[in-house]
Amino acid sequence: MLCTSQIFIMLVFINYSAILPLLKSEWAMTNTQAGLIFSAYQLGYIASGVLLSALSDRLNIRIIFLASAIWSCIANLLFALYADDYLSGLLLRALTGIGMGGTYMPGLKLVAERFDSSLRGRAIGMYVGSLVLGASLSLVVPGTIAGIWGWRIAMQVCSIGVFIGICIAVPVFRDYRPSPVLKSPRGFSGEILQNRPAFLVILGYASHMWEMYGMRSWLAPFFAAALVGWGMAAGQATVTASAIAAALVGLGTFSTALTGFLSDRFGRTSIVTVVMIGSACCSLLFGWLINTNLWLTLGIGVLYGWLIVAESPVFSTALTELVAPGYLGAAMGMQSLVGYTMGMISPAVFGWALDHFQGWQPLPGIDGAWGIAFTTLALGAMLGPFFMWLLRRDPQSVRMAQGKR
Repeated sequence: MLCTSQIFIMLVFINYSAILPLLKSEWAMTNTQAGLIFSAYQLGYIASGVLLSALSDRLNIRIIFLASAIWSCIANLLFALYADDYLSGLLLRALTGIGMGGTYMPGLKLVAERFDSSLRGRAIGMYVGSLVLGASLSLVVPGTIAGIWGWRIAMQVCSIGVFIGICIAVPVFRDYRPSPVLKSPRGFSGEILQNRPAFLVILGYASHMWEMYGMRSWLAPFFAAALVGWGMAAGQATVTASAIAAALVGLGTFSTALTGFLSDRFGRTSIVTVVMIGSACCSLLFGWLINTNLWLTLGIGVLYGWLIVAESPVFSTALTELVAPGYLGAAMGMQSLVGYTMGMISPAVFGWALDHFQGWQPLPGIDGAWGIAFTTLALGAMLGPFFMWLLRRDPQSVRMAQGKR
């Protein structure tokens, strides 16, 4: 029920990306301005995510989860009704991000409390998979509706979806009682500030978030531009691009569940390393395919969509194993701060690269702007395997894995 609830709540997650081609034209925005609206959403998410994750060690996560979902529902509805230019869009997407920041981590903490370490990777993988499915629907649902009835109706439908998710979540938390808080003798400093293995996991997660959020934010506009270049009308290209992007993002529904299971069997760092090397290679290649064959672009896109989010539950699972339960909320807050800061910056950097290299052709007929923009994502992703290498070599992480705090 929690996973089903999150599928509906996530309908406001990246719905802005689905309607971006329409808003860019209507509001006369540059790519940089469009990227800054992505970043404003992330800033709101970070502000609430860090605070509310830390408070989840002290407050009942039922209150945090439900209040945050209601907030995001209302903020997205206000966007649908009143956003009419760059500045109003920037403000209202930031408010939506504030609401969304209080749903993911508290839900993750609930899952971590319910499952022991031997099954936790699989359980968190399923939970993250439901979020990915919701994220894919947040592209296809508004993109399809916007092509028929306009973007304002599309955004209103997303808010209705969030309300349905809230109704489903209420019975999930009705009888919820927080697990007893057991403080560690290492204290906050030892568990959070001086916990080198946990910090390496957080840095790896930040590398993952840099790549994933940049890709998710610009995938639909990429396909819209590609389809227009292949001769499709702009309106139809927007609808089709949203559906394609949703399908590719939705592949993570299955890849996250699989990698969560595999990490229980073969280790967290090994799975993360393999997946992130693969996704970084896709980022290096993908943007250069915009003027090539459609089926080649879709084929690489399928692999890209499978890999881009696959390691996400593995990072979250590893963090729950390296921090004492009484400090897990604070650790998740730190993870949100570092990870979503990178997720806030990368879409804006991507948009800057598109503007800066617009019109550049390294070879005749090859649009270099999209290639450079996606390469900026690969540069961040390449750091993830390096942090996992450092984690494997850290003796403190070995002691913690054996329960020797």
